[in-house]
Amino acid sequence: MTSCFRVLLPCLLGLSWAASAAVKPNILVLVSDDHGYADTGFNGCKDIPTPHLDRLAASGVRCTSGYVTHPFCSPSRAALMTGRCQQRFGHEFNPVYDPLDPKEGLPLTETLLPEHLGNAGYVTGWIGKWHLGASPAHAPGRRGFAETFGFIGGGHQYDRWKPNQRQYTLPLERNGGPVDVTRHLTTAFGDEAAAFVRRHTAHPWFLYLAFNAPHTPHQPTPERLARFAHLENTNRAKYAAQVSLMDDAIGAALDAVRQSGQESRTLVFFFSDNGGPEVNASDNTPLRGHKGQLYEGGVRVPFLVSWPGRLPAASDYAPPVSSLDVFATALACAGVPMPADRTYDSVHVVPYLAGELRGRPHPRLFWRVGGNQRWAVRDSDWKLVRSRDKPDELYDLAADSGERHNLASGQPAVARRLGAALDAWDKELIAPVFRGSSVKNEDWGPGGINQIHRSRRKRG
Repeated sequence: MTSCFRVLLPCLLGLSWAASAAVKPNILVLVSDDHGYADTGFNGCKDIPTPHLDRLAASGVRCTSGYVTHPFCSPSRAALMTGRCQQRFGHEFNPVYDPLDPKEGLPLTETLLPEHLGNAGYVTGWIGKWHLGASPAHAPGRRGFAETFGFIGGGHQYDRWKPNQRQYTLPLERNGGPVDVTRHLTTAFGDEAAAFVRRHTAHPWFLYLAFNAPHTPHQPTPERLARFAHLENTNRAKYAAQVSLMDDAIGAALDAVRQSGQESRTLVFFFSDNGGPEVNASDNTPLRGHKGQLYEGGVRVPFLVSWPGRLPAASDYAPPVSSLDVFATALACAGVPMPADRTYDSVHVVPYLAGELRGRPHPRLFWRVGGNQRWAVRDSDWKLVRSRDKPDELYDLAADSGERHNLASGQPAVARRLGAALDAWDKELIAPVFRGSSVKNEDWGPGGINQIHRSRRKRG
């Protein structure tokens, strides 16, 4: 292939996408929370049935190397909404829940995906968990979402809470105002999504349905918990019940898409915001590590992309893709040019998943955690993991997805090459712009439900 044709081919594909954008597809982004890599039927789970997610997998592409940009909640979501590695704009921690602090949240200098799509004629909706800043300026209704329903903080009780100003018991909001919710929260999110889909059949829509399940606290309905009473690990049984409730809620949204005749013009993404943590009894098999870590178990997640009639059904895609790619893919499918005002890391993946483009969407993927504490890079099937306090580790993911055999000493040239690439990438980033809260205190359960006072104590 000549160099001219290499340049021309993406342009021709771009023109074909612009031409087909006359009928703009709906875009549905489904995000689970703290969901283990192995905890879906389509990834081989045996003890937690996920029939609706499995049906989604049968209709589209299972990305076996699907990644997120960070091993815990808020930074991962910030990259999803911007198409940029979150360290480029300093969003490297979970923001403290503090409505009085305009700095704790996704910087207002960033333009989010729903703003671009809204300008292109899309109806934009957010349902579920926000966790991108609690000040009025950071609210989803101020960041491009025309219709909103959910909670603003990093987590929430699921059932029978008494609304107050603590993060996990805040009143839910609809379009900026408080609303009473009497159903189980996961079920409520599925019902709201189905209603959104049925309301909007005349115009293209973008719906970000961000569950807090199966994040702790474990509060499934008694009826759903009874289905998993046979599991010996009671914590696993509660987790399984929460995953099952979420699968049904996803099914409600997907049924609404089908029943309203919108399936063939709806592009669907599904993935978790990070790997499963040990605390909620999730399972990341065969991967090493968990939420909070840069081993595969922290950043490699169950990942699906479906678009019936456009993407091959019941297929697998092995090269790495990222949650970053929602941004460029959505804009391309909507006929919106990628902005050129700053560096973007997102790639339009539909041509790759459809087999129209060969090669890898991302030659390399990078991670950084804790503001210059831990890093990682994946280059082809090689992965380098770096910590400030110990030697670099090198793994061949093709032969060792569990990262059990450190090859750094046996492959020094590869380790140096990946280390140099990581150093160069790190120089493009900035320091965190807000101090945030620790993942241990804020993001793993109701032990962190009152960060306002804690954050003020920490700041003196």
